[in-house]
Amino acid sequence: MFDFFRKHMRVLQFILVLLIFPSFVLLGINGYNNSNRDQNATVAKVAGHDITRSEWEVAQRDQIERVRRQMPNVDPKIFDTSEMKRQSLDALVRDRVMMAAAEKLNLVTTDDRLQRLFVSDPQFAFLRNPDGSVNKDALGAQGMSSEMFAQRLRQDISMRQVLLGVAGTVFAPAASASAALDAMFQQREVQVQRFDTKESLAKVAPTDADIETFYKEPANAVQFQAPEQSSIEYVVLDLDALKKGITVSDEDLRKYYTENLVRYTTPEERRASHILIKAEKDAPAADRAKAKAKAETLLAEVKKNPASFADVARKNSEDPGSAEKGGDLDFFARGSMVKPFEDAAFSLKQGEMSGVVESDFGYHIIQVTGARGGDKKSFEAVHAEIENEVKTQLAQKRYSEIASEFTNMVYEQPDSLKPVADKFRLELRSAQNIRRTPGPEATGPLANPKFLEALFASDALVKKRNTEALETAASQMVSGRVVTYSPAHQLPLADVKAKVREKLMTVQAAALARKLGEARLAELRAAPATALADAPQTVSRAQPRELSRAVIDAVLKAPSATLPSIVGVDLGDQGYAVVKVTKVLGRDPVAANAAQAQTQYAQAWGDAESQAYYAALKARYKVDIKANAFGADSPAAGASAPAN
Repeated sequence: MFDFFRKHMRVLQFILVLLIFPSFVLLGINGYNNSNRDQNATVAKVAGHDITRSEWEVAQRDQIERVRRQMPNVDPKIFDTSEMKRQSLDALVRDRVMMAAAEKLNLVTTDDRLQRLFVSDPQFAFLRNPDGSVNKDALGAQGMSSEMFAQRLRQDISMRQVLLGVAGTVFAPAASASAALDAMFQQREVQVQRFDTKESLAKVAPTDADIETFYKEPANAVQFQAPEQSSIEYVVLDLDALKKGITVSDEDLRKYYTENLVRYTTPEERRASHILIKAEKDAPAADRAKAKAKAETLLAEVKKNPASFADVARKNSEDPGSAEKGGDLDFFARGSMVKPFEDAAFSLKQGEMSGVVESDFGYHIIQVTGARGGDKKSFEAVHAEIENEVKTQLAQKRYSEIASEFTNMVYEQPDSLKPVADKFRLELRSAQNIRRTPGPEATGPLANPKFLEALFASDALVKKRNTEALETAASQMVSGRVVTYSPAHQLPLADVKAKVREKLMTVQAAALARKLGEARLAELRAAPATALADAPQTVSRAQPRELSRAVIDAVLKAPSATLPSIVGVDLGDQGYAVVKVTKVLGRDPVAANAAQAQTQYAQAWGDAESQAYYAALKARYKVDIKANAFGADSPAAGASAPAN
């Protein structure tokens, strides 16, 4: 049989080509078509018009670029969340709704209005030339042409008009505003009696039967669970891993040292003083000759007595910045001064003086007062630094070459990471007790939410396949696979009995505190004049006086028509409080300016009206966000589709 295959190998190869090649063509075309279909997939509809996935991704990129222009150092990871991606789709849907409404309502922005807004609005000042025209260079820096900017501005104005008629005409009745502001800023005098859970703990003693019953109640089971967790294997392709397999000869390192010697040399600097006699380069020849003659006279003077250089500079130098300092220019490096001055200064040794040096500014007399730098670090001193740098460069090149191959290999051989570890000489690492969210001490890929999300996806958990190769940091890719998986499960009672008992005691003590508080509430309501032990105190939302939010809410909601008003507040596991409101005072003057507060209330009312109107527009224009928009392959995987 094997002889047959050997004799007819060429024929068999031809048959295989006929069989396999068409399938590759079909798969390739199918993959291309699938890619196109993904990009053209509809993620939402507004007024019968599709919003495609590619449009959504463009909107998201625009959002990212706008933020980056305002905050260049922003961490790009904040954009890679389902919430941010959902927000970009919501914003895109909103724009389409506003555009549809503006078109339906014939809210057209004329050229004259567009021009008036552009030349008068301060927010466009950086885009205007002094004559009021568009600064095309500034627009270009924003990634727009004049036509694009005009179209976008026109759309923005038209869309703003849709809601302006609602938000800009809101009337907040005085009675409604007063009631709302009272709820926020009113002060009340109160007395509070607390029944704290901790004071009742000594009075409860749950039995073993009580503990077992509490432990078994379905509502409590989640409190006594071991969380789901996995043991995993993973490989990391990064520069550190690749550098371990790279060796560089001393000859190559010495060559690198020689080629980059300037980096290992301390820049040479000079400290100098000078006397300047000004003569502009385009001044008449007679004026320049006169200035030069004066400089030569001063040169002769300071050469006779070099110690007088500073005094001569103070009296005669025409450089106002240095004359008062005796001509001192402090230390400077090459490239800091005009070339004739620099050449002269760096040709002199410390203590030496130049002749008259001509520059575009006039004539200088230079005295070098200090010299430093120019020292070279030896090859031996920087050997480790150079070796690390060269290895890093080679590793970066190697990473670029094999990143795609690494990605393909973990996908094509999904049942093990050993082949990819062996091929690229990577360490096959392991980790235990991995959860869906990073632990406080997690580092590297194990602290990356995207990697953890991939490990707990169905392919990794159920089918035990490798995760896709994920970029978890700059020049770092990782793939992992689940070795064992332990779902969340209730721990045995014996292991958590102390915790169950503690929780049950808190519940029982809180119930006892509530019972005592409710009894006290009944007593006070029967005899409102009864005094409480705690002294009265004046409280408001701005000044809660250490009272909890729940107590403050109860104080301000208590009926005030008849005083004292007595209410009870259930504080859950914290216990119970009885509140006696004795006086209703005015608004807290520290908390708010009345006129400003009323304006803010009207604005909040306008925002609420705008939101309600927008919700009505969404219904009118039949907004439909597809159920699969936030599927596993979407830009916002893991989010929920917003309600229409």
